[in-house]
Amino acid sequence: MAIQILPIRLANQIAAGEMVERPVSVVKELVENSIDAGATRIDVDIENGGSKLIRIRDNGCGIKQDELELALSRHATSKITCLDDLEAIISLGFRGEALASISSVSRLTLISRTEEQTTAWSVYAEGRDMSVRLKPAAHPVGSTVEVVDLFFNTPARRQFLRANKTEFGHINQLLKRISLSHFDVAITLRHNGTVIRRYCAALNNTQRERRLAAVCGTQFIKTAAQVSLEHNGLSLHGWICTPEGARAQNDIQHCFVNQRMMKDKLINHAIRQSYETILKSNQCAAYVLYINIDPHQIDVNVHPAKHEIRFHQARLVHDFIYQAVSDALQQVMASYTPLSNIVDSTKINNTCQSHEFAFIEYNSNVAVIEEVVSAPLCASNIAISSGMSSNINESSEMSDLGQADRTEWYSQPGATMSSSYKRQFNAFSVSSGGRFPMLKKQSTFSESTQHINKNFTKIPHAPMANESTAVPAKTSFKTVPVGYADNELGKALAIVNSCYLLLQRAEEIVLLDLNAATYLHAFGQMRIGINSPGLKAQPLLIPQVIPTTPQEFTLLSEYNPLLQQFGIVLRQKSESQLMVMAMCQALCTHNLQTLIPELLGFLLQQLNHQTPFFTYNLATWLAEKVTQSSDDYGLPQAVTLITELEHYWQGELAEHYPKLLRPVDIATAIAAFQHE
Repeated sequence: MAIQILPIRLANQIAAGEMVERPVSVVKELVENSIDAGATRIDVDIENGGSKLIRIRDNGCGIKQDELELALSRHATSKITCLDDLEAIISLGFRGEALASISSVSRLTLISRTEEQTTAWSVYAEGRDMSVRLKPAAHPVGSTVEVVDLFFNTPARRQFLRANKTEFGHINQLLKRISLSHFDVAITLRHNGTVIRRYCAALNNTQRERRLAAVCGTQFIKTAAQVSLEHNGLSLHGWICTPEGARAQNDIQHCFVNQRMMKDKLINHAIRQSYETILKSNQCAAYVLYINIDPHQIDVNVHPAKHEIRFHQARLVHDFIYQAVSDALQQVMASYTPLSNIVDSTKINNTCQSHEFAFIEYNSNVAVIEEVVSAPLCASNIAISSGMSSNINESSEMSDLGQADRTEWYSQPGATMSSSYKRQFNAFSVSSGGRFPMLKKQSTFSESTQHINKNFTKIPHAPMANESTAVPAKTSFKTVPVGYADNELGKALAIVNSCYLLLQRAEEIVLLDLNAATYLHAFGQMRIGINSPGLKAQPLLIPQVIPTTPQEFTLLSEYNPLLQQFGIVLRQKSESQLMVMAMCQALCTHNLQTLIPELLGFLLQQLNHQTPFFTYNLATWLAEKVTQSSDDYGLPQAVTLITELEHYWQGELAEHYPKLLRPVDIATAIAAFQHE
């Protein structure tokens, strides 16, 4: 067969085979064209999963009349003109193949009008006939593309389409990702005439976080931490989940490079490596990350659908992402701050800084946060609803909400403890100073060591030849002194009986009660509030309204300074209501509608009994509320717990709870083996 140039229609259909795989491919190309045209509103109408109709309407700059026919030609684009443009692409599209390829496998109508024109014009083309018909039409400034009967002339391609519900699901997921990459664009999605999604333009931090909650869910918001890092023209910002926000599937893993959706192996590997010592093998991280890089340092022209990208300095980018995510996770594990810690640095190092709020102003129906550095909001019981309203018409200025330093904490001998955990702790008396150090990175533990035999500590002692078989004396329970020069509890080895942690310390093996450690961890957080400046308050995305009595308002006026020291900010809304404006990080995720009335009741009880050492009692009461024990601890969870325990107590456990650890008699077991 002789070599020949393919007909235009056949060449376009071959190109469509690479670019137009299914209806979602058409939606992606057309929506990206709308974004490149500067659209701030995009309406997407779908019928029968996209196989019958795909209509994309925008309010972009439009296409001139004399360029409409050219727009349907192959390799026709306004986005690049030379090789230099190709090597520094900033637009989403650039090849000029989308409209030509789509029109070759469908019946396509393009209607457009520019601001200079008084009349809109439309062009029509379909796969069997590459001729274009131009005629006037009625249309506002912008463009509309209608794609009817997709794959009508390629039955082999059409039979590979899935059910309408499946195809529409892919389109829905695509628009979710696009809505996260371009917050300033309002997007409406309809299927068979019914509005399915409507994303309003998000122009400030509050609106962006609302869109994030609408796309990723409120659970992601509650367990997400914000991350930000810059280095040599490379920047990364976004949200990552904390360990408690891990998911069973990877459905919330969104990464954007220069606002372009990406599925890159290098990026995924760096993020996976950051979570390696934190998540279990059956858990997946959740994140929404934005990477900005010099366009000259990447090549986006490596995939037909532009799903992949190549970095000129791949190793640098990999290590940069790993460092940013690792530092953020390290900071989060140290403070358990859902959507409240920002890691902001100008160098790739282990230094993490937190930033204070400049002031908080509440007006109309939304809490508007202005910060020294763009900081996230603590989301507590977020309600996303079109009918939601909040009658907040006051403004308040909060001060002294900075990061709490470690302060002097003194003995309160008259305090009483009623919790089942607190009965074990009758000797707390702490004095320490300085700032929290950075947490050490976790060691990697093999999954095979996560559980050991429950009878590990019950190995029978084999009697020696000259030993008597008399009944042994009563067992004497020994303890191990807590604390070495390095202030570490030891190296975690395995979980025993679901709620005990086996630790290696120097030449000995010890057991740690994880439920007791959980309370100590909570009390370690709350004791920071005993002295000034206290715990840091995190503003609520939506202030909570709590019904109250006049007597409770009297309590509030008396104890408000003390509550603020513990990071609890309450404001009077009316004669019978108060508003929870901010909450310390440890209490952010609790049910405030239950917690605040209980807190007011506790304050009233303390006032009636005129209890001494009230500040200490409040710290212990709040620690009870923070404590969330478990009957089934995992090794990663236990490692995080003891790391934070060391962080909050700074080696003082030896002084205030010396019986935290119990020795495991390994020597007896070894002797039994040696004398069998």
